[in-house]
Amino acid sequence: MTMLKNPSAKYRPFPQIDLPNRQWPGRTITKAPRWLSTDMRDGNQSLIDPMDAEKKSRFFDLLLKVGLKEIEVGFPSAGATEYDFIRGLVDSGRIPDDVFVQVLTQSREDLIKTSFESLAGAKQAIVHVYNAVSPLWRNVVFGMDQKDVREIAIAGAKHLRDQAARFPQTDWHFEYSPETFSTAELDFSIECCEAVMEILQPTTDKPIILNLPATVEAATPNIYADQIEYFCRNLPNRDRAVISLHTHNDRGTGVAAAELGLMAGADRVEGCLFGNGERTGNCCLVTVGLNMYTQGIDPELDFSDIDEVIQTVEYCNQLPVHPRHPYGGELVFTAFSGSHQDAIKKGFAAQEQRNDELWAIPYLPIDPADLGRSYEAVIRVNSQSGKGGFAWVLEQDQGLKLPKKMQAHFSRHVQELADELGRELQAADIWGVFRKAYRLDAPQHFQLVDYEEARGPDGTRIFAGKIEVDGKVQSVSGRGNGLISSVVATLKDGFGVEIDITDYSEHAMGAGSNARAAAYVECKTADGRTIWGVGIDEDVATASVRAVLSAANAAA
Repeated sequence: MTMLKNPSAKYRPFPQIDLPNRQWPGRTITKAPRWLSTDMRDGNQSLIDPMDAEKKSRFFDLLLKVGLKEIEVGFPSAGATEYDFIRGLVDSGRIPDDVFVQVLTQSREDLIKTSFESLAGAKQAIVHVYNAVSPLWRNVVFGMDQKDVREIAIAGAKHLRDQAARFPQTDWHFEYSPETFSTAELDFSIECCEAVMEILQPTTDKPIILNLPATVEAATPNIYADQIEYFCRNLPNRDRAVISLHTHNDRGTGVAAAELGLMAGADRVEGCLFGNGERTGNCCLVTVGLNMYTQGIDPELDFSDIDEVIQTVEYCNQLPVHPRHPYGGELVFTAFSGSHQDAIKKGFAAQEQRNDELWAIPYLPIDPADLGRSYEAVIRVNSQSGKGGFAWVLEQDQGLKLPKKMQAHFSRHVQELADELGRELQAADIWGVFRKAYRLDAPQHFQLVDYEEARGPDGTRIFAGKIEVDGKVQSVSGRGNGLISSVVATLKDGFGVEIDITDYSEHAMGAGSNARAAAYVECKTADGRTIWGVGIDEDVATASVRAVLSAANAAA
């Protein structure tokens, strides 16, 4: 088979929601929702090799460290591994007093009973019951009508009520999901939830959690937001329910659907770190949380060491986090493109000059340092990079701040090396080609041995020094208006080398007692060539002398 020329013969667009005067498009997210991690249940059941007890234990500890207060720890009726792990959490006292652990179960009496027994003795816990309500599942999967499906929901609620009474020492909370909510009739979903609420009698102080999942994402995020707003408007006793979102990513918009769902009135977001889950995954809690962070909202989740979070998630899931995954991927803060690198470099320079702390760097919506990332990896160099890229790397790695015109001069050396190697250039590669291009390593024709500077009776500056030329030390001197011009005069009078200084700059490298100085000179030779010299020394004056000699070596 091939893709159809007329896909409308096989597929139908998802219907719009009749919601006059919808309010969510004009709202913004202003505070963190309640978060539920379902990594250890929904995420775990989607793995090729589900987590064993050791991996689940490590994941649980990670979720606590990140700051999750509601954690779906498993599906205890699925088997002994799940049940024993959950019982172990309770019996060992590993659940902090301010954390709610949650388990999921289908709406069946025996499964609900097992679920309560797995958590009995916990200080507080949530039992989450679900049954599918949409037409496709009713007709194809179960062969039931709406009345039959509603009765399953009611029976499940009664079992929740009765099982909770068996274990009064635990503060039980309840969650109900009309599974496949996003493809079901909205009024029927409300009817099922209302029936469950009538049995469980939630209050404003102890509300029920109503989870409205996009079990299979079948429409654009705005339609899901319409569904959430419609549900919130029409649910009786809305103040006795926490509306929870559980979006999947079949269309690639699970995060957007969750964000719009919050704008539409929801209170809680369920998902997984880095979006693991069935098929294309669940909503990514990292992305939603850090999206809020970049808008000035505390997500109440701590990703200060994003690399540690990634390492644990990859180990437990045995799945890699994509290098381009928002915020966490290895390459998300890295620019290879020359124009991007130039903008980022200028952004950092401008940031240092501003008096406020507001973050405003081109191409970087968040400060990598907030997530424990260093700036060294922000700009990396390959054959696509421009002069701003390698200049940034040299500045970060060696403390060299090349003049803009020198960046252009050096760029051809970097480009030649990138083309030759056919790979990304590391900092050591760039430093190596810089030292070679400006003769900082190889034996030089002119090499400074020693010098003194004096002032003549007419106010001119006198350079008197010893310069080694091809292995022989010569005593030379020259006179000029300043130190640099006196060195230029020395080269002309003593060795016949004529160069004119057209630009000069210097800067400190580092600070404190170990600081060094770098000096750069742009020169014109007698035959019209443009050459550059570089000098590095603990003393800024000596660095300047070395820079002029470096240029002379290029001219010789």
